[in-house]
Amino acid sequence: MASLKRQLNDSIQLKLSFVLATVITIVAVAAGAFSFFSTLDDSHERQDDMLYQVADLASHVVASAPQAIRNVELLDEDRDSSLSVQVLGQGSADLHTASVPIPIPSSLQDGLHTLDVKGQTFRVLVHTIATHQRIAVAQDTDLRDTAALKDALRTVTPFLILVPILLIAIADIVRRMFRPILKLSRQVDSRPDTDLSPVGSDHLPREIQPFVRAINRLLVRVAESMETQRRFIADAAHELRSPAAALSLQAERLGRAEMSDAARDRLQALRRGLDRNQHLLSQLLALAKVQSMPDAHTPTRTKIQEVIHNVLETVLPLAEAKRIDIGVTGDDNLEVPVSELNLTTLIRNLTDNAIRYTPEGGRVDLSVTTAPDAIALSISDSGPGVPATERDHIFEPFYRVLGTGQAGSGLGLSIVAAIVRKIGARIELSDADETTQSGLCITLTIPINMPLIKPGNEPC
Repeated sequence: MASLKRQLNDSIQLKLSFVLATVITIVAVAAGAFSFFSTLDDSHERQDDMLYQVADLASHVVASAPQAIRNVELLDEDRDSSLSVQVLGQGSADLHTASVPIPIPSSLQDGLHTLDVKGQTFRVLVHTIATHQRIAVAQDTDLRDTAALKDALRTVTPFLILVPILLIAIADIVRRMFRPILKLSRQVDSRPDTDLSPVGSDHLPREIQPFVRAINRLLVRVAESMETQRRFIADAAHELRSPAAALSLQAERLGRAEMSDAARDRLQALRRGLDRNQHLLSQLLALAKVQSMPDAHTPTRTKIQEVIHNVLETVLPLAEAKRIDIGVTGDDNLEVPVSELNLTTLIRNLTDNAIRYTPEGGRVDLSVTTAPDAIALSISDSGPGVPATERDHIFEPFYRVLGTGQAGSGLGLSIVAAIVRKIGARIELSDADETTQSGLCITLTIPINMPLIKPGNEPC
Protein backbone atom coordinates (compact mmCIF):
# COMPACT_ATOMS: atom_id res chain seq x y z
CA MET A 1 0.00 0.00 0.00
CA ALA A 2 2.85 2.36 0.85
CA SER A 3 4.49 1.55 -2.46
CA LEU A 4 1.26 2.36 -4.35
CA LYS A 5 0.94 5.71 -2.55
CA ARG A 6 4.53 6.56 -3.38
CA GLN A 7 4.00 5.69 -7.05
CA LEU A 8 0.81 7.77 -7.18
CA ASN A 9 2.58 10.75 -5.64
CA ASP A 10 5.49 10.40 -8.07
CA SER A 11 3.39 10.21 -11.25
CA ILE A 12 0.61 12.63 -12.23
CA GLN A 13 -0.36 10.37 -15.13
CA LEU A 14 -0.70 7.31 -12.88
CA LYS A 15 -2.53 9.33 -10.24
CA LEU A 16 -4.99 10.76 -12.76
CA SER A 17 -5.62 7.33 -14.28
CA PHE A 18 -6.12 5.80 -10.84
CA VAL A 19 -8.53 8.54 -9.70
CA LEU A 20 -10.59 8.35 -12.90
CA ALA A 21 -10.67 4.55 -12.77
CA THR A 22 -11.75 4.62 -9.12
CA VAL A 23 -14.52 7.15 -9.75
CA ILE A 24 -15.77 5.27 -12.81
CA THR A 25 -15.74 1.97 -10.94
CA ILE A 26 -17.62 3.40 -7.93
CA VAL A 27 -20.24 5.06 -10.16
CA ALA A 28 -20.59 1.92 -12.27
CA VAL A 29 -20.99 -0.30 -9.21
CA ALA A 30 -23.58 2.06 -7.71
CA ALA A 31 -25.49 2.37 -10.99
CA GLY A 32 -25.29 -1.38 -11.59
CA ALA A 33 -26.52 -2.19 -8.09
CA PHE A 34 -29.39 0.29 -8.42
CA SER A 35 -30.33 -1.11 -11.83
CA PHE A 36 -30.05 -4.70 -10.58
CA PHE A 37 -32.29 -4.28 -7.56
CA SER A 38 -34.74 -2.02 -9.38
CA THR A 39 -35.14 -4.57 -12.16
CA LEU A 40 -35.48 -7.33 -9.58
CA ASP A 41 -38.31 -5.47 -7.85
CA ASP A 42 -39.99 -4.60 -11.15
CA SER A 43 -39.82 -8.22 -12.26
CA HIS A 44 -41.49 -9.38 -9.04
CA GLU A 45 -44.18 -6.72 -9.46
CA ARG A 46 -44.84 -7.88 -13.03
CA GLN A 47 -45.10 -11.44 -11.81
CA ASP A 48 -47.66 -10.34 -9.20
CA ASP A 49 -49.56 -8.47 -11.91
CA MET A 50 -49.56 -11.65 -13.96
CA LEU A 51 -51.15 -13.49 -11.01
CA TYR A 52 -53.94 -10.87 -10.97
CA GLN A 53 -54.46 -11.20 -14.73
CA VAL A 54 -54.61 -14.99 -14.54
CA ALA A 55 -57.02 -14.75 -11.61
CA ASP A 56 -59.28 -12.37 -13.55
CA LEU A 57 -59.24 -14.70 -16.56
CA ALA A 58 -59.94 -17.73 -14.40
CA SER A 59 -62.84 -15.96 -12.63
CA HIS A 60 -64.61 -15.43 -15.97
CA VAL A 61 -64.03 -19.06 -16.92
CA VAL A 62 -65.35 -20.37 -13.60
CA ALA A 63 -68.38 -18.08 -13.71
CA SER A 64 -69.39 -19.08 -17.25
CA ALA A 65 -68.24 -22.70 -17.43
CA PRO A 66 -67.20 -24.14 -14.06
CA GLN A 67 -66.08 -27.43 -15.58
CA ALA A 68 -63.98 -25.80 -18.35
CA ILE A 69 -61.19 -24.79 -16.03
CA ARG A 70 -60.03 -28.37 -15.84
CA ASN A 71 -59.44 -28.39 -19.60
CA VAL A 72 -57.45 -25.12 -19.75
CA GLU A 73 -53.66 -25.17 -20.02
CA LEU A 74 -51.53 -22.05 -19.61
CA LEU A 75 -48.52 -22.52 -21.92
CA ASP A 76 -45.16 -20.89 -21.22
CA GLU A 77 -42.12 -21.24 -23.49
CA ASP A 78 -39.43 -21.62 -20.85
CA ARG A 79 -41.80 -22.88 -18.14
CA ASP A 80 -40.30 -20.30 -15.73
CA SER A 81 -43.75 -18.88 -15.01
CA SER A 82 -45.67 -22.11 -14.40
CA LEU A 83 -48.93 -21.30 -12.62
CA SER A 84 -51.37 -23.37 -10.71
CA VAL A 85 -55.06 -22.28 -10.64
CA GLN A 86 -57.53 -23.97 -8.33
CA VAL A 87 -60.92 -23.30 -6.76
CA LEU A 88 -60.71 -23.40 -3.00
CA GLY A 89 -63.03 -25.91 -1.38
CA GLN A 90 -63.46 -27.88 -4.66
CA GLY A 91 -61.26 -29.91 -6.87
CA SER A 92 -58.17 -28.23 -8.16
CA ALA A 93 -56.39 -28.11 -11.48
CA ASP A 94 -52.87 -27.24 -12.55
CA LEU A 95 -53.00 -25.11 -15.64
CA HIS A 96 -49.52 -26.19 -16.70
CA THR A 97 -49.35 -29.86 -15.85
CA ALA A 98 -51.57 -32.41 -14.26
CA SER A 99 -49.74 -32.19 -10.99
CA VAL A 100 -51.07 -32.74 -7.50
CA PRO A 101 -53.11 -29.74 -6.22
CA ILE A 102 -51.39 -27.43 -3.74
CA PRO A 103 -52.93 -27.72 -0.23
CA ILE A 104 -53.96 -24.09 0.18
CA PRO A 105 -56.00 -23.31 3.31
CA SER A 106 -59.50 -22.08 2.45
CA SER A 107 -59.34 -19.63 5.33
CA LEU A 108 -56.82 -17.38 3.57
CA GLN A 109 -57.99 -13.85 3.04
CA ASP A 110 -58.13 -12.34 -0.42
CA GLY A 111 -54.86 -10.93 -1.63
CA LEU A 112 -51.25 -11.98 -2.10
CA HIS A 113 -49.59 -14.43 0.24
CA THR A 114 -46.33 -16.30 0.46
CA LEU A 115 -46.86 -19.86 1.68
CA ASP A 116 -44.41 -22.54 2.70
CA VAL A 117 -45.92 -25.86 1.73
CA LYS A 118 -43.96 -29.00 2.54
CA GLY A 119 -40.60 -27.22 2.22
CA GLN A 120 -41.56 -25.48 -1.01
CA THR A 121 -42.46 -21.79 -1.14
CA PHE A 122 -45.30 -20.45 -3.27
CA ARG A 123 -46.59 -17.00 -4.11
CA VAL A 124 -50.40 -17.28 -3.87
CA LEU A 125 -53.17 -14.88 -4.91
CA VAL A 126 -56.59 -15.56 -3.40
CA HIS A 127 -59.53 -13.94 -5.19
CA THR A 128 -63.32 -14.13 -4.62
CA ILE A 129 -65.34 -14.08 -7.82
CA ALA A 130 -68.93 -12.96 -8.46
CA THR A 131 -70.32 -16.46 -7.73
CA HIS A 132 -68.79 -16.19 -4.25
CA GLN A 133 -66.31 -18.87 -5.13
CA ARG A 134 -62.70 -18.35 -4.16
CA ILE A 135 -59.93 -18.88 -6.69
CA ALA A 136 -56.25 -19.31 -5.82
CA VAL A 137 -53.48 -18.69 -8.34
CA ALA A 138 -50.12 -20.00 -7.16
CA GLN A 139 -46.58 -19.81 -8.51
CA ASP A 140 -43.36 -21.41 -7.27
CA THR A 141 -41.13 -18.68 -5.79
CA ASP A 142 -37.99 -20.46 -7.05
CA LEU A 143 -39.25 -20.03 -10.59
CA ARG A 144 -40.19 -16.44 -9.88
CA ASP A 145 -36.76 -15.64 -8.41
CA THR A 146 -34.95 -17.34 -11.27
CA ALA A 147 -36.88 -15.37 -13.87
CA ALA A 148 -36.43 -12.10 -11.95
CA LEU A 149 -32.70 -12.77 -11.54
CA LYS A 150 -32.30 -13.34 -15.27
CA ASP A 151 -33.99 -10.00 -15.99
CA ALA A 152 -31.83 -8.22 -13.43
CA LEU A 153 -28.63 -9.76 -14.80
CA ARG A 154 -29.54 -8.60 -18.29
CA THR A 155 -29.52 -5.02 -17.07
CA VAL A 156 -26.14 -5.44 -15.34
CA THR A 157 -24.44 -7.15 -18.29
CA PRO A 158 -23.76 -3.88 -20.19
CA PHE A 159 -21.99 -2.52 -17.10
CA LEU A 160 -19.84 -5.64 -16.82
CA ILE A 161 -18.83 -5.37 -20.47
CA LEU A 162 -18.50 -1.62 -20.92
CA VAL A 163 -16.80 -0.62 -17.65
CA PRO A 164 -13.55 -2.58 -18.32
CA ILE A 165 -13.51 -1.18 -21.86
CA LEU A 166 -14.05 2.31 -20.46
CA LEU A 167 -11.21 1.87 -17.95
CA ILE A 168 -8.83 0.78 -20.71
CA ALA A 169 -9.96 3.69 -22.87
CA ILE A 170 -9.42 6.15 -20.01
CA ALA A 171 -5.90 4.83 -19.39
CA ASP A 172 -5.08 5.16 -23.10
CA ILE A 173 -6.57 8.66 -23.31
CA VAL A 174 -4.56 9.83 -20.29
CA ARG A 175 -1.41 8.32 -21.77
CA ARG A 176 -2.05 10.12 -25.07
CA MET A 177 -2.68 13.39 -23.23
CA PHE A 178 0.73 13.14 -21.57
CA ARG A 179 2.49 12.13 -24.79
CA PRO A 180 3.52 15.74 -25.65
CA ILE A 181 5.27 15.99 -22.27
CA LEU A 182 7.10 12.72 -22.89
CA LYS A 183 8.07 13.91 -26.36
CA LEU A 184 9.33 17.18 -24.89
CA SER A 185 11.43 15.37 -22.28
CA ARG A 186 12.99 13.14 -24.95
CA GLN A 187 13.72 16.19 -27.09
CA VAL A 188 15.48 17.93 -24.21
CA ASP A 189 17.35 14.78 -23.16
CA SER A 190 18.66 14.22 -26.69
CA ARG A 191 20.30 17.64 -26.79
CA PRO A 192 24.04 17.97 -26.29
CA ASP A 193 25.40 20.00 -23.41
CA THR A 194 26.14 23.00 -25.59
CA ASP A 195 22.68 23.29 -27.19
CA LEU A 196 20.89 25.95 -25.16
CA SER A 197 18.45 27.05 -27.86
CA PRO A 198 14.83 27.67 -26.78
CA VAL A 199 12.45 24.73 -26.62
CA GLY A 200 9.55 24.93 -29.06
CA SER A 201 6.15 25.18 -27.35
CA ASP A 202 3.72 25.67 -30.24
CA HIS A 203 2.65 22.01 -30.31
CA LEU A 204 2.26 21.73 -26.54
CA PRO A 205 -0.96 22.08 -24.51
CA ARG A 206 -1.71 25.52 -23.13
CA GLU A 207 -1.26 24.34 -19.53
CA ILE A 208 2.35 23.26 -20.20
CA GLN A 209 3.45 26.32 -22.17
CA PRO A 210 4.14 28.54 -19.08
CA PHE A 211 6.48 25.84 -17.77
CA VAL A 212 8.26 25.61 -21.14
CA ARG A 213 8.59 29.40 -21.31
CA ALA A 214 10.15 29.34 -17.85
CA ILE A 215 12.62 26.69 -19.03
CA ASN A 216 13.48 28.83 -22.06
CA ARG A 217 14.15 31.84 -19.84
CA LEU A 218 16.39 29.66 -17.70
CA LEU A 219 18.23 28.43 -20.81
CA VAL A 220 18.82 32.02 -21.87
CA ARG A 221 20.30 32.86 -18.46
CA VAL A 222 22.47 29.73 -18.54
CA ALA A 223 23.69 30.56 -22.05
CA GLU A 224 24.56 34.10 -20.99
CA SER A 225 26.39 32.79 -17.93
CA MET A 226 28.36 30.25 -19.97
CA GLU A 227 29.22 32.87 -22.58
CA THR A 228 30.41 35.21 -19.86
CA GLN A 229 32.53 32.43 -18.39
CA ARG A 230 34.06 31.53 -21.76
CA ARG A 231 34.75 35.17 -22.53
CA PHE A 232 36.40 35.62 -19.14
CA ILE A 233 38.62 32.57 -19.63
CA ALA A 234 39.62 33.66 -23.13
CA ASP A 235 40.28 37.26 -22.06
CA ALA A 236 42.21 36.21 -18.97
CA ALA A 237 44.34 33.74 -20.93
CA HIS A 238 44.96 36.30 -23.66
CA GLU A 239 45.93 39.01 -21.20
CA LEU A 240 48.25 36.67 -19.32
CA ARG A 241 50.14 35.57 -22.43
CA SER A 242 52.10 38.80 -22.75
CA PRO A 243 53.33 38.89 -19.11
CA ALA A 244 54.13 35.18 -19.32
CA ALA A 245 56.08 35.69 -22.55
CA ALA A 246 57.94 38.60 -20.97
CA LEU A 247 58.86 36.52 -17.94
CA SER A 248 60.10 33.71 -20.18
CA LEU A 249 62.22 36.19 -22.13
CA GLN A 250 63.67 37.61 -18.93
CA ALA A 251 64.43 34.12 -17.65
CA GLU A 252 66.17 33.30 -20.93
CA ARG A 253 68.29 36.43 -20.70
CA LEU A 254 69.06 35.72 -17.08
CA GLY A 255 70.30 32.29 -18.09
CA ARG A 256 73.11 33.92 -20.12
CA ALA A 257 74.51 35.64 -17.08
CA GLU A 258 77.11 34.07 -14.84
CA MET A 259 75.67 32.50 -11.70
CA SER A 260 76.31 29.73 -9.25
CA ASP A 261 75.19 26.19 -9.86
CA ALA A 262 72.49 26.48 -7.18
CA ALA A 263 71.11 29.63 -8.78
CA ARG A 264 71.15 27.98 -12.24
CA ASP A 265 69.20 25.00 -10.87
CA ARG A 266 66.61 27.35 -9.46
CA LEU A 267 66.46 29.23 -12.76
CA GLN A 268 65.84 25.96 -14.61
CA ALA A 269 62.98 25.18 -12.25
CA LEU A 270 61.60 28.67 -12.86
CA ARG A 271 61.82 28.24 -16.64
CA ARG A 272 59.99 24.89 -16.42
CA GLY A 273 57.25 26.54 -14.41
CA LEU A 274 56.97 29.34 -16.95
CA ASP A 275 56.75 26.80 -19.77
CA ARG A 276 53.91 25.02 -17.98
CA ASN A 277 52.12 28.32 -17.50
CA GLN A 278 52.45 29.16 -21.19
CA HIS A 279 51.16 25.69 -22.10
CA LEU A 280 48.22 26.15 -19.75
CA LEU A 281 47.36 29.53 -21.25
CA SER A 282 47.52 28.08 -24.75
CA GLN A 283 45.21 25.24 -23.70
CA LEU A 284 42.77 27.67 -22.07
CA LEU A 285 42.61 29.70 -25.27
CA ALA A 286 42.10 26.54 -27.32
CA LEU A 287 39.32 25.34 -25.00
CA ALA A 288 37.55 28.71 -25.13
CA LYS A 289 37.82 28.73 -28.91
CA VAL A 290 36.41 25.24 -29.24
CA GLN A 291 33.51 25.96 -26.88
CA SER A 292 32.58 29.12 -28.77
CA MET A 293 32.41 27.29 -32.12
CA PRO A 294 28.90 26.84 -33.63
CA ASP A 295 27.30 23.43 -33.15
CA ALA A 296 26.76 22.78 -36.86
CA HIS A 297 28.73 23.79 -39.92
CA THR A 298 29.73 22.41 -43.29
CA PRO A 299 33.36 21.31 -42.99
CA THR A 300 35.84 20.52 -45.70
CA ARG A 301 36.98 16.92 -45.99
CA THR A 302 40.45 16.38 -44.57
CA LYS A 303 42.91 13.56 -45.21
CA ILE A 304 43.55 12.02 -41.85
CA GLN A 305 47.02 10.63 -42.65
CA GLU A 306 48.33 14.05 -43.67
CA VAL A 307 47.22 15.50 -40.37
CA ILE A 308 48.83 12.61 -38.48
CA HIS A 309 52.16 13.21 -40.23
CA ASN A 310 52.03 16.95 -39.48
CA VAL A 311 51.25 16.27 -35.82
CA LEU A 312 54.07 13.74 -35.49
CA GLU A 313 56.54 16.33 -36.73
CA THR A 314 55.62 18.59 -33.81
CA VAL A 315 55.66 15.88 -31.10
CA LEU A 316 58.67 13.97 -32.41
CA PRO A 317 61.22 15.88 -30.28
CA LEU A 318 59.35 14.90 -27.12
CA ALA A 319 59.14 11.27 -28.26
CA GLU A 320 62.86 11.16 -29.11
CA ALA A 321 63.77 12.64 -25.76
CA LYS A 322 61.97 9.72 -24.06
CA ARG A 323 63.14 7.17 -26.66
CA ILE A 324 59.52 6.29 -27.48
CA ASP A 325 58.83 4.30 -30.63
CA ILE A 326 55.89 5.69 -32.62
CA GLY A 327 54.12 3.52 -35.18
CA VAL A 328 51.49 4.56 -37.73
CA THR A 329 49.28 2.20 -39.74
CA GLY A 330 46.30 2.78 -42.00
CA ASP A 331 45.15 3.93 -45.43
CA ASP A 332 46.67 7.17 -46.68
CA ASN A 333 43.60 8.09 -48.74
CA LEU A 334 40.97 8.15 -45.98
CA GLU A 335 39.12 11.45 -45.56
CA VAL A 336 36.86 12.64 -42.75
CA PRO A 337 34.27 15.49 -42.80
CA VAL A 338 36.14 17.46 -40.13
CA SER A 339 38.00 20.71 -40.52
CA GLU A 340 41.78 20.47 -40.55
CA LEU A 341 42.06 22.67 -37.45
CA ASN A 342 39.73 20.50 -35.38
CA LEU A 343 41.29 17.25 -36.57
CA THR A 344 44.79 18.56 -35.88
CA THR A 345 43.80 19.65 -32.40
CA LEU A 346 42.25 16.26 -31.68
CA ILE A 347 45.21 14.17 -32.85
CA ARG A 348 47.84 16.49 -31.33
CA ASN A 349 46.26 16.46 -27.88
CA LEU A 350 45.70 12.69 -27.89
CA THR A 351 49.21 11.93 -29.19
CA ASP A 352 50.87 14.40 -26.85
CA ASN A 353 48.96 12.94 -23.93
CA ALA A 354 50.00 9.39 -24.90
CA ILE A 355 53.70 10.35 -25.19
CA ARG A 356 53.72 12.21 -21.88
CA TYR A 357 52.27 9.30 -19.92
CA THR A 358 54.33 6.57 -21.62
CA PRO A 359 57.57 5.73 -19.76
CA GLU A 360 60.96 5.94 -21.45
CA GLY A 361 61.57 3.25 -24.02
CA GLY A 362 57.83 2.67 -24.46
CA ARG A 363 55.67 2.61 -27.56
CA VAL A 364 52.81 4.67 -29.00
CA ASP A 365 50.80 3.37 -31.96
CA LEU A 366 48.40 5.27 -34.20
CA SER A 367 46.12 3.28 -36.48
CA VAL A 368 43.35 4.29 -38.88
CA THR A 369 40.71 1.74 -39.85
CA THR A 370 37.40 1.86 -41.67
CA ALA A 371 34.11 0.84 -40.11
CA PRO A 372 30.56 0.88 -41.53
CA ASP A 373 29.85 4.56 -42.33
CA ALA A 374 32.72 5.68 -40.09
CA ILE A 375 36.49 5.95 -39.70
CA ALA A 376 38.13 4.81 -36.48
CA LEU A 377 41.35 6.40 -35.22
CA SER A 378 43.03 4.50 -32.37
CA ILE A 379 45.92 5.82 -30.28
CA SER A 380 47.38 3.29 -27.85
CA ASP A 381 50.37 3.51 -25.54
CA SER A 382 52.35 1.27 -23.21
CA GLY A 383 51.94 3.54 -20.22
CA PRO A 384 50.27 2.78 -16.87
CA GLY A 385 46.78 3.28 -18.29
CA VAL A 386 43.75 4.76 -16.56
CA PRO A 387 41.77 2.85 -13.92
CA ALA A 388 38.23 1.99 -15.01
CA THR A 389 36.82 3.96 -12.06
CA GLU A 390 38.44 7.18 -13.31
CA ARG A 391 37.72 6.93 -17.04
CA ASP A 392 34.47 8.84 -16.67
CA HIS A 393 36.33 11.82 -15.16
CA ILE A 394 39.43 12.31 -17.31
CA PHE A 395 37.49 14.44 -19.80
CA GLU A 396 36.62 16.95 -17.07
CA PRO A 397 38.61 20.20 -17.10
CA PHE A 398 41.73 20.19 -14.88
CA TYR A 399 41.17 16.57 -13.85
CA ARG A 400 44.37 14.56 -13.61
CA VAL A 401 44.98 10.97 -12.61
CA LEU A 402 46.96 10.88 -9.37
CA GLY A 403 50.22 9.04 -9.07
CA THR A 404 51.43 9.48 -12.66
CA GLY A 405 54.18 11.96 -11.82
CA GLN A 406 53.58 13.83 -15.09
CA ALA A 407 53.14 17.57 -15.37
CA GLY A 408 50.24 18.89 -17.38
CA SER A 409 47.37 21.34 -17.47
CA GLY A 410 44.53 18.80 -17.33
CA LEU A 411 42.81 20.51 -20.27
CA GLY A 412 43.98 18.41 -23.22
CA LEU A 413 41.27 15.76 -22.98
CA SER A 414 38.66 18.42 -22.16
CA ILE A 415 39.46 20.09 -25.49
CA VAL A 416 39.21 16.68 -27.18
CA ALA A 417 35.81 16.05 -25.58
CA ALA A 418 34.52 19.46 -26.68
CA ILE A 419 35.56 18.87 -30.31
CA VAL A 420 34.13 15.35 -30.26
CA ARG A 421 30.74 16.74 -29.27
CA LYS A 422 30.95 19.39 -31.97
CA ILE A 423 31.70 17.01 -34.83
CA GLY A 424 29.28 14.28 -33.76
CA ALA A 425 31.98 11.68 -33.16
CA ARG A 426 32.33 9.09 -30.41
CA ILE A 427 35.30 8.41 -28.16
CA GLU A 428 35.95 5.22 -26.20
CA LEU A 429 38.59 4.12 -23.71
CA SER A 430 39.99 0.62 -23.25
CA ASP A 431 43.12 -1.21 -22.12
CA ALA A 432 45.88 -1.31 -24.71
CA ASP A 433 46.88 -4.77 -23.47
CA GLU A 434 43.80 -6.73 -22.41
CA THR A 435 45.93 -9.54 -20.95
CA THR A 436 47.88 -7.43 -18.46
CA GLN A 437 45.22 -4.68 -18.35
CA SER A 438 47.89 -2.06 -18.89
CA GLY A 439 48.28 0.86 -21.24
CA LEU A 440 45.50 3.00 -22.65
CA CYS A 441 43.80 2.82 -26.02
CA ILE A 442 41.66 5.76 -27.10
CA THR A 443 39.45 5.08 -30.11
CA LEU A 444 37.88 7.99 -31.95
CA THR A 445 35.02 7.03 -34.30
CA ILE A 446 34.13 9.72 -36.86
CA PRO A 447 31.05 9.34 -39.10
CA ILE A 448 31.83 9.88 -42.79
CA ASN A 449 28.37 9.90 -44.44
CA MET A 450 26.83 13.10 -43.14
CA PRO A 451 26.50 16.38 -45.04
CA LEU A 452 26.43 18.43 -41.86
CA ILE A 453 28.24 17.90 -38.61
CA LYS A 454 25.74 17.75 -35.80
CA PRO A 455 26.08 17.23 -32.06
CA GLY A 456 26.43 13.59 -31.23
CA ASN A 457 27.15 11.34 -28.34
CA GLU A 458 29.07 12.65 -25.40
CA PRO A 459 32.41 11.12 -24.51
CA CYS A 460 32.27 8.00 -22.48
